[in-house]
Parts: sequence; structure tokens; C-alpha cells
Amino acid sequence: MARQNKPIRSDIAWSTRDRIEVRGKDLPNEILGHMNLGDLAYLQLTGKAPTEQQSKVFNAIVITLVEHGITPSALAARITYAGAPESLQAAVAAGLCGLGTVFVGSMEGASKMLYEALPDPKADVDLEALADQVVADFRGRKQIIPGLGHPLHKPVDPRTPRLFQIAEENGLSGRYVDLMQRIAAKAEAASGKQLPINATGAIGAICCEFGFPWKIVRGFGVMARAIGLVGHILEESENPMGVEIWQRVEDEATAHIRPE
Repeated sequence: MARQNKPIRSDIAWSTRDRIEVRGKDLPNEILGHMNLGDLAYLQLTGKAPTEQQSKVFNAIVITLVEHGITPSALAARITYAGAPESLQAAVAAGLCGLGTVFVGSMEGASKMLYEALPDPKADVDLEALADQVVADFRGRKQIIPGLGHPLHKPVDPRTPRLFQIAEENGLSGRYVDLMQRIAAKAEAASGKQLPINATGAIGAICCEFGFPWKIVRGFGVMARAIGLVGHILEESENPMGVEIWQRVEDEATAHIRPE
């Protein structure tokens, strides 16, 4: 029996010889000069232009993730570019491949954790007891709670209170932000360690307030960090450090086996 074709459908965009439409808006006349990059990203994802309040919070989220110094993703991009300067896109891709459960991508884990703990934010649930249960479950599984702790920023990740402030000022601080803060407090008390809510934990909670599906949340980090990596590659092309890093690591890592 012949396979029955399934409908192929996309609601995002279409174009003709003289028109480009994105989510129902004319690209040249309704988007260019009217929307910033963050607002266009929001439109692309949701099919709706953000309100002024949504725009402020969403742009804060993605701007937060653009840059954080000579991180593993920046190193991967720079070293890849050193070996293949003809392929800028490969260098960006190399940096983005490292956005996982430890760096940047933990926002996805935080969002998933919060949604699973509180599927309905309007439910009559004791958040204090719920936070206790979440922490106990993660400790019982000996798993790291996503969105908590940072190797550098202690006792507070300076990005977190500002993100929560912007969310509060714009009506996007609700029960998920509250739950994340309670989880952090419970986790610190249970572990005896400093476990501040890091930027990705704050973003994961705020993304839940938006109602974004947890499976797409990491994508915000991907698109934001791509901008930062292009900046690193431009600097690498003008003031390279990739080869120097390679040579220094080679010298130090193998010094003990080299003849004196």
C-alpha cells in the first residue's frame, strides 16, 4: 500500500518575488525599523509581537546570555577559528555545541524542573512544601539542581537580582520565580553550601512565567551566545590567542614527560 502523504505546513513565513511576510507582518514595512532583534525573536517564537513589558523582560533575558568572557564556548570558537579561519560559521557552531547542562543550557533544566513541580501555576499548592520535595528528590538522586550555584559568582550572581527586578517591574514575576527562590534557600540549608540562583536559573524561572515550553528555552541561550561568539571571532581575527592557548597548554600539559 502506498504511503499516505501527511500535510506539510508552516505558519512562520513566506515570500514571493516582491514580498516577504513573517508571522503575518510585512518584513520591509512592518518589521524593519519597527522591531529590535529581541522583539523579532519573540514574534518568531510566539507569532505575536511582544507588549512593552514582555519586550523589556525578553530582551533582558537574551542580552544576559550574549557574553560572559573567555568561557569554554568562546575558547572552542576561537581555537576552531585558528584552525579553520575560512569557516567563521564552523567556529560559531563549535562554540554553540558546548551549551549544555553545565554552561548556559542549564536554563532548560531549571525550566523543566519548575514545570514538573508546578504544572499549573494557579493550583492551590504550598510552595514551601513543594520546594522541600524538589530538593529532597534531587538530593535523593544525587543530582545537581539546575540553575543553582556558580564557580565564580558567590554569594550572589549579580545578574540574578537584576533579572528578577526587571521581571517584577513588568508583571512577569509569579509563582515560578517564587518557587525557584524557595528551592535555592532549601538547597543551601540542606547542603550547607552557597548555592545562589545563577543567571540561567533566573532565566529558566522567568521563561516559565512567559509560558515558553521548556524544550525551547535552551534555544534562547543558543541564539544569544551566537552574537557573542561572532564578537570573539572578530577579535580573534585581529588579535589572536587561539594558537597561543594551544601552545601553552601543550607545553604545560606535557612538561612532565619532556626531557630536560
